[in-house]
Amino acid sequence: MNKVIESSEIRKYFKSGDQILTGGFGISGTPLTIIDELLETDINDLTIVSNNLGDNGQGLHKLFMQGKIKKAIGSFFTLNREAVIAWSKGELEIELLPQGTLAEAIRSGGAGIGGFYTKTAVGTELAIGKEEKIIDGETYIFEKAIKGDVAIIKAAKSDRLGNLVYHTTARNFNPVMATAAKIVIAEVDEILEVGELNPEHIVTPHAYVDYVIQSKYSKVGSEYVESR
Repeated sequence: MNKVIESSEIRKYFKSGDQILTGGFGISGTPLTIIDELLETDINDLTIVSNNLGDNGQGLHKLFMQGKIKKAIGSFFTLNREAVIAWSKGELEIELLPQGTLAEAIRSGGAGIGGFYTKTAVGTELAIGKEEKIIDGETYIFEKAIKGDVAIIKAAKSDRLGNLVYHTTARNFNPVMATAAKIVIAEVDEILEVGELNPEHIVTPHAYVDYVIQSKYSKVGSEYVESR
């Protein structure tokens, strides 16, 4: 089955109110082309699950500035100054999770686990309102698993079936997010024929991926530049 489609075709798979899992750490591993396509839709009231909300006017920063994001769940939002200001004014809801907790919550969602107990954030404001449990004499808090309506992820290579290979640290949150959503759309730098990928290099099997699009961005030095 050929899962490669044109980038504009993905717009129909999103709707207002969706919870969207978005790969990336800063801009590395962020599906910039997919986010650009979302800018061309009229959807809004989105909940974004991501490490951060874009950087330097790229990625999710654009989506936020267009007013499409209602809530952000993640770990590191201070790169987006406008988002922090909006939160301080009550215009944006933020659910802050420690980075390891965020990754494990998404992994649990993909594994069919309802949640887990962790010592991280015990005794802090992040634990307020969360269930506590004593295990072997130590206090843990319960963190609920995270799932998404759509996961938008970024990989270095894909074959036409949707098997994915990542490039170094751009792998970050993308593999776990690919397991935890109803629809998974992968943006990739290079699309190969079936059989051209080394099976030992495949991290995300095709069974998790619904659609693949070609990225319109390339990395020039430390910057991601849209191809013209």
